[in-house]
Amino acid sequence: MKHSHVQWPALRGGLLALLAAALFGISTPLVQRFGSGLGAFTTAALLYAGAAIVGALSRQHIEKEARLMRGDIPRLLSMAAFGAVLGPVALAWGLQHTSGTGASLMLTLEALFTALLARALYGETMDRRVWAAMMLLLAGGIALVLDQGRQGGNQLWGLLAVLLATMAWGADNTLSRALAERDPAQVVLGKAVLGVCATAVLAILFGDPLPTLGAAIGLLVVGASGYGLSLRFYLLAQRAFGAARTGSVFAFAPFIGAALAIALGDRSGSWIMAAGGLLMVLGVALHLAESHGHVHAHETLQHEHAHRHDDGHHNHTHDPMPVGPHSHEHVHEPLSHAHPHVPDAHHRHEH
Repeated sequence: MKHSHVQWPALRGGLLALLAAALFGISTPLVQRFGSGLGAFTTAALLYAGAAIVGALSRQHIEKEARLMRGDIPRLLSMAAFGAVLGPVALAWGLQHTSGTGASLMLTLEALFTALLARALYGETMDRRVWAAMMLLLAGGIALVLDQGRQGGNQLWGLLAVLLATMAWGADNTLSRALAERDPAQVVLGKAVLGVCATAVLAILFGDPLPTLGAAIGLLVVGASGYGLSLRFYLLAQRAFGAARTGSVFAFAPFIGAALAIALGDRSGSWIMAAGGLLMVLGVALHLAESHGHVHAHETLQHEHAHRHDDGHHNHTHDPMPVGPHSHEHVHEPLSHAHPHVPDAHHRHEH
């Protein structure tokens, strides 16, 4: 019997990336609303405090997911510096100096930075379909950003701050690829706690004003969904089909954020925004329909990650055989076969 996740390996990753994008996209205009009048460091600290709660509550039993190891700490520190300090602080400051729609749309460029870094650092394959999807997403983002640029130069510094956030998150996304096989809850928790500690100290040092109770609760909830759950789904998407593709599909988030900003009263959009959104939808559709297959060889590999025994790659035995996903260290024997695949942990061969 063939399984749908084997026939269409990009579908699961694409849907997870879309879910992560939706949660993050919704968060952007809400951060602007709840963070109004607050310092950027305080806003970032509250967002990642919410994310830390999600990480703490969603941890899996040790037999279900691979644990973080001591050797992962330097990478986790780098992820926190880029993704939980520089990224959210730059975004929070930018949102205070530009429109929610403009900021949401500028975030499209995060996908470009992620894909280029994934290609450079991991050698992830990007065939013509993926490049076409990337170009559609980028074209849509450029159209949307240019539309906002017509509003004048008053928003320039805010948009540049958001651009800095996209670069920081692009680096964070690429760094996180190596931890995608670990328990995503542990990764979320570790990154969030480090981010909270750093931004809270900076908020005190720079004298950020204290938030009201309503603003604090609002940012905690937004952080839990848009930064905690979103990161969890993002890591699972990277596990399913790589950093470049996850980053590209995640580029749909700005359109979701822009649509919500308009629903909340932002009227800075136009027909160009609708055209840009359509381009992005087409790009996401190309990713979800990806099916790349050929004869390829697997060398001997020993590692640990969550896996199941109906995917054609995990043929080792247990007594008794477990049902569903589980985690332990295991060995892959040399194997040559052909099937649709994407650049996950078992398919990083050259083309």
